[in-house]
Amino acid sequence: MGIQRIESVTYSIADLDECVRFFDDFGLVLVERTDEHAVFETLTGQTLHLDTNPGPLLPPPVEDGPTLREVVWGVDTGEELERLVAAVGRHQRVRESADGVFHAVDRSGFGVGLTLARPRGTAVEPRPANALGHVRRWNTALEPLTRAYPLRMCHVALNIAKQGQEEAVAFYTDVLGFRPTDIVKPMGVFMQAPGDDDQHTMLLCHRPDRVGVNHIAYEVPGFDDVIEGGNHMIEKGWREARRLGRHTVGSNVFRFLHAPCGGRVEYAADMDRVDDSYETRVHDTTPPHHIWALRTNRDQDATTAS
Repeated sequence: MGIQRIESVTYSIADLDECVRFFDDFGLVLVERTDEHAVFETLTGQTLHLDTNPGPLLPPPVEDGPTLREVVWGVDTGEELERLVAAVGRHQRVRESADGVFHAVDRSGFGVGLTLARPRGTAVEPRPANALGHVRRWNTALEPLTRAYPLRMCHVALNIAKQGQEEAVAFYTDVLGFRPTDIVKPMGVFMQAPGDDDQHTMLLCHRPDRVGVNHIAYEVPGFDDVIEGGNHMIEKGWREARRLGRHTVGSNVFRFLHAPCGGRVEYAADMDRVDDSYETRVHDTTPPHHIWALRTNRDQDATTAS
């Protein structure tokens, strides 16, 4: 089938202590730490690498400051991995590291790795909800979660330049086998990995017309996890990048935070799942960014006062 999921990501960073504190508060599991780098895991075994001095197999950073350097994609079989490595190798040099990762570079300069997927199962139990005629919780009050623990990295969003955007997208579609699910002409292309059922596994966004990391989204079990995870991060002193809302494309509930490793991270829940019968949607204009976002009378009062 091909690429199944994000297997790992690597950031080049400046302040290791700050980044470790951020992702510990965010809910990832610290599995390794030295003076120069740290490794975190999601509950399904994906790894986040934070490096003050990334190795020579990674391409130069695409932007100044802390930023994403490489996304490694997990492939389902050895035969499919060999096929994809050969496909990439017809266009550029591919180098293999001792850990079985094949390293290349996409058209925008981001590192792209390929390796065998190593998914780890985890119990997922969304909180039971009640509605008239559909009672899922009897005689039990809900207790606060207090914080979130991400299940997995579900998608990555990268900013790319408008010039050469077709070639940037074609690397992922024609070479790596992603398929466009929603093409938003003024903004970017949402794509699904062949072994994934999320509405998108990747977004290449040309709207800002500059190359850089946009965000990585982490799935949590449900709506409450998104709310309480974001609240916990704010209580710990981190800065929210966007209010709680629900996206139009993908339908997922979201909450974004500025990350000291570069870009943003997103708590996400309730993403649309789509199969091969989902036809690519082409949008001539950019849809509203969200179905809803929290509003208060204070917003209206502030607008009136200004």
